[in-house]
Order: sequence, then structure tokens, then C-alpha cells
Amino acid sequence: MKLNHLNLCVNDLTEARLFFEQIFDFKLLGQKGEAIAAMSDGEGFSLVLSNFSKPDAQRPAYPKDFHLGFYRDTPEEVDAFYNRLLSFGIPVEQGPRKIRNGYTLYFTALDGILFEVTSFAG
Repeated sequence: MKLNHLNLCVNDLTEARLFFEQIFDFKLLGQKGEAIAAMSDGEGFSLVLSNFSKPDAQRPAYPKDFHLGFYRDTPEEVDAFYNRLLSFGIPVEQGPRKIRNGYTLYFTALDGILFEVTSFAG
């Protein structure tokens, strides 16, 4: 069994769509106004972004350890990704480092969603 899609609730659909396009190279498959956008990573995974900025809706609040994880092939790719974040002005509290069996970068974006980018090579 393979996970093939995820619906992520966000506070600002346009900001989230641009973030995934510019930072993670996702491609937009389609969008319905400011309500929902479907995206692809080009490798069989689809990300659906749902806007929760409706007047009567609560803002999504994810649990403390909830995060989205991405694998890179090499530590150098993690470093390059880190530099990409910095070039886009995305604040990162700490650079990549060895954690358990990987070389890992953690950062928060999109109103507090935690992201992980890891390589297990080397």
C-alpha cells in the first residue's frame, strides 16, 4: 500500500500554493477559487490544499509534533534546500544537522506547520 495524497488545511491558500510551488517544486493541477488547490510532486504524490479562512471556520491548529517530511538523496541536497529557504527569506532557527541516522533540517512555515527535510545517505 502506498500513500498517494494528503489534504492539508491552511490559513492562506494562495500563500501555501506559492510556497509548495516555489520551495518544493510542486505543480498546480487545478484550483477552485480560494477554497481548494490540487498539486503534484511529479512522482505520484498529490497534495490537496484546503483554505480554512472562511469567516465561521476555526483556523487549523496542528498538534505539536505534526510535521511534513521530505527525503533528499544526499546531505548536500539538504544543504542546498536550506540555502534555497534562506534565499526566499524563510526564517530557519537552526541549520541542518545530524539527528539519529540522518542529516536533517527542521523549519516552520505557513502559520506554524513544521517541515522536515532529511537525507539518510552518508
